[in-house]
This record gives sequence, structure tokens and C-alpha cells, in this order.
Amino acid sequence: MADEKIRVLIAKPGLDGHDRGAKVIARALRDSGMEVIYTGLRQTPEMIVEAALQEDVHVIGLSILSGAHLALVPRVKELMAAEGLDDVLLLVGGIIPDDDIARLKEMGVSSVFGPGTPTDAIAQHIKSTVQSG
Repeated sequence: MADEKIRVLIAKPGLDGHDRGAKVIARALRDSGMEVIYTGLRQTPEMIVEAALQEDVHVIGLSILSGAHLALVPRVKELMAAEGLDDVLLLVGGIIPDDDIARLKEMGVSSVFGPGTPTDAIAQHIKSTVQSG
């Protein structure tokens, strides 16, 4: 892993059409030395997991502003498990109510990043988690 760049897939699942935050995160992670694949808007869980397989990523980051995180994340996790992507780190960012964070972590989300999270904190979490895993 020392010589290999961390590969991160940033995805916008569901019908949410706002991607400025996802693009900011994608650029920040790229600037921190990671290889970032941004899938664009309105991705289905199936499209996201297929892209993760094709791109051989270490991390999937879901940007969700629509409130559909409790429907989308379990489906993504189910598909990840079916495809043997249990070693891929799953992160969620966006507008997530505090009461839902524990539920997302129980589902297998490594961390949840809300608005205003410093991008260097996200990059550091990814680097430390991927390199220790």
C-alpha cells in the first residue's frame, strides 16, 4: 500500500441533484495525493458498486443530501457484500441527522462527515484507516 495511491470513488446516489460538496471533497482528496473517481449525479446503488468493482477502489464515499441515506446505504452495503467488497471503506457525507449516525455506523459505515467538516480531516481519516486495514 505504501507505493500505491489510495483510490476513492465519490458517488451521488439517488435523486439528489446538488453535487458542489462532492466535487469539493473530490478535489481535496485528489490534492492530498489520492486518485479520485467521481461518478456524477443520480447514481443507483448498483451503478456505484459496479463502478467500485471496475475501478478497484479502496474507498466509496457517498454524498447524500436528500434524506434517503437509510434506504440507500443498506442497499449499497448489501451489494458490496455480494461482490466481496467487504474490505472497501464506506464513508457518508452530507446532511445526516445526528440520530441516524449511529444507525449508519451499525450498518458498516466507517464515518459520517457533515457540512463544515475540514477536508483535511476527511483525507486523514481515509489515509489512516486504509493504511491500517
